[in-house]
Parts: sequence; C-alpha cells; structure tokens
Amino acid sequence: MFETPAALATARWPLAASGETDWLRELADDDGLTGFMPPAMPDAAWVLHSLYEHELGPFDMSYAEYRRALLNSKSDGREIIPGLDPAEVFEDPSDTFAPSRGEHPGPRWRRLHWAELARRTGDPVAAEGCLPCHTSFPSLRDQGGWPVGITGAPEGSMDRPDWDRLVEILTEHSPQGPDTRCLAYYTPLGQGAEDFDTLHVRAGWLGDAKALYDHPDEGWWTPSNLWAHDRSWVLCTDYDLWATKVAGPAPLVEALLDDPQIEAVRLPWAH
Repeated sequence: MFETPAALATARWPLAASGETDWLRELADDDGLTGFMPPAMPDAAWVLHSLYEHELGPFDMSYAEYRRALLNSKSDGREIIPGLDPAEVFEDPSDTFAPSRGEHPGPRWRRLHWAELARRTGDPVAAEGCLPCHTSFPSLRDQGGWPVGITGAPEGSMDRPDWDRLVEILTEHSPQGPDTRCLAYYTPLGQGAEDFDTLHVRAGWLGDAKALYDHPDEGWWTPSNLWAHDRSWVLCTDYDLWATKVAGPAPLVEALLDDPQIEAVRLPWAH
C-alpha cells in the first residue's frame, strides 16, 4: 500500500521519552528552548541555510516596499516590476518576506551562495562574534530592507534540498549507515509554546531521517536537534538562526566543508 510522506514520517518517527535530551542539556548547559547548541565534538561546522536569487533580480525595492505597492495596485501588480509575477515572490500579498516554504522557490530562482553575496556586498558571511541570522548582510538592510529578488534563508529550519543532502552525508559518515539509531528534538516554540516541561522527542533511524521533513505533527520542517544514539555527532538548528551547527568527528566536518551542495563554514568563535 502506498504511504504518503506524512504517513511514513508518522510511522517511522514515534515519540520517545523526554529524558533522552538529558545529556544534551548537560552538554549544552542550556534548557534547549531554542535548541541545544553543542560544543565541538571534537570538531564542528555551520551549514548555512539556502538563499535564492531570482533571474531578474535583485531589484532596487525592498520586500516591504513591494508589498505596499502590490496592496495599493489596482491591477494584478505585474507592472510594478516588469516581468516579475507577484506569485513568484509572495504566497499571499500580506506576506512580509521572501518565499521560504522549505522547497525550491521556482524555476526562475537559482541558489545564491552566501560567499557570493558576501563578495557582492562586502559584508562578511558572518561578522566576528556573530552567528548567521536575520542581522546578516547589514548593507542590504541599510538600503531600506532586504531587496526583492533575493530570498531570506529559512530561520530555525533547513530547506528540503539541504536537509536531504545533510542526511546523506551523515549516513556516509556513520558506521552503521542508514541503520544508525537517531533521536530528534523539537523546541516547544514550534509547538505553539504551550508545554515547556515535556520535551518533544522522536526516535527513528538515520535512513528514515529525510521523512522528518513531512511529519504532520511537527510545526517545524526539520528538528531543533538530531543526534546519533551513540552520541558520535549531533546537529542543532537554533530557532533564531539561519544556519545549522553540526558537531562531530573531523572527517564528517571536512566532508561538509568540501561538499559542492552544502555550504558550510567554520566559525571559530562558535566552535
């Protein structure tokens, strides 16, 4: 019988005991409200969440300005930026930022690497002492806001292409491969911020980790933490960040840094 992605995720990732996070709480010395951020184990890299650029952009107009113009337009809004369909930018005119549904935004969008945007703007990929987040690339904000034609990276979650690739790399660098037992923790902030005492944990296998993206009972595409049961590696996608930290052995970290699809960097001040 054919299983939908949601049904597969539900079947393969049942709830586990909240106490499974006790070691993470001790490791991170934190309550995990936005995710348990691990130290290097013994190495670490940050996977930068995907940016995309429209083939016509970027434009000399911020998303906020474009939204206001669209709401005030008496037509379908296509004349505001010739050649740009508003549906390519917003799911709904009341949206305030670029499409960030976790999927590739469409055929006229291409992956824009952080390194390329940094060269273009003169901003660092991450300013010393800072982490990748909504404050990144301040020169773009100084021009009136993030420009139409460049999507912001997903905050607090990875997009599907990067998640799938990260799972593949983790599988390649785990001794048991897809049979690696794993646990996933989701911050209560993605569950309506209603229960801060019973931490939300799911148990499964690394070979099924791509299915987590479609779990119908989770408010976030990807978990705040995913880790191998043997604690050989752990990743953290903080609720407020545009990047995911992966802590584990050096060969895993080097594989992330060298991968042509994943864009990963070392941040010595956040090692």
